[in-house]
Amino acid sequence: MQKSIIHFTEELAELLTPFEPSLARLKLQKIKLIIHAGTPKTGTTSLQTYLDKKQRKLRGLGILYPHNLEKSDNPGAPKHQWFEKNLVTNHVENFLENFKNIISQVKDNTHTIILSSEGIYNYWWDFPDKSKALLTALNTLFDIDVWVWFREPLGFIESYYKQCIRNPQVASNPCYGKDLSFADMLAIPWFSQHLNYQGFVTDCQNLFGQSQVLVFNYQGDVVQEVMQILGLATPHDNPTPRQNKSLNSASIKLLRTINHYNLKAKDKELLIPHVKAINGIVAHYVDDTLIDDVSKKSVLVLAKPITP
Repeated sequence: MQKSIIHFTEELAELLTPFEPSLARLKLQKIKLIIHAGTPKTGTTSLQTYLDKKQRKLRGLGILYPHNLEKSDNPGAPKHQWFEKNLVTNHVENFLENFKNIISQVKDNTHTIILSSEGIYNYWWDFPDKSKALLTALNTLFDIDVWVWFREPLGFIESYYKQCIRNPQVASNPCYGKDLSFADMLAIPWFSQHLNYQGFVTDCQNLFGQSQVLVFNYQGDVVQEVMQILGLATPHDNPTPRQNKSLNSASIKLLRTINHYNLKAKDKELLIPHVKAINGIVAHYVDDTLIDDVSKKSVLVLAKPITP
């Protein structure tokens, strides 16, 4: 494994060498790599869609939001799911190939690269130590910042529960596509560990540096916040419409019934447009939460908020 990491570092370092003169002109030693890690249900899809549409404008400012490899499962997707997938499986060669693809898109004026996938937070606890060593190696090549948005725990974990019910079943995942109540899912460590905000931040600080993790409180419009940070906002910008709205409790109960029959992923996906249609029709009749009072208390006990 150590040889694989050394190979990874040396090959990318060689590819980055031609950009050293242009970085020097920009008074930089390394290209900044911003890793937007989510979390899930904090407007990540809206942000990814925005950054993808603004690729040309961002390039003019020296910011690269890279295209995915053409041979990837979904090359046109506006997110970079390969990042966590290759880390979960410890697939160094695929990870290297994707970064070689990114560097092929770097221009002389590029000073910042942005990668975005909520799955980085989602699967963080599934990364083996060898993959975290790969991230340490990546930190020698780029000036890495981690951006992460957190919601208050009750709102986050209910939305995340809905997403788990919505997802297709995965053999290795104890929560995706299951017929489970919120209380049942909360009792599963894989699910409840996502409330450990501080644990994620501490891990990232240990890997990348104390000041390299930027934590934001989710206020409902991540796109507007990022536009301000990148200098793209104008006084006439309107709030960003959500791209991926949560289903209501009635639709989740319907999905649980569907999950009970263990449908194939492609068959479940065929039903989702119908579930969304039902969701819209019954929306005015539904205002109940999926978290009972006992579970609310458990969430607040389990939650590990960020300490100043």
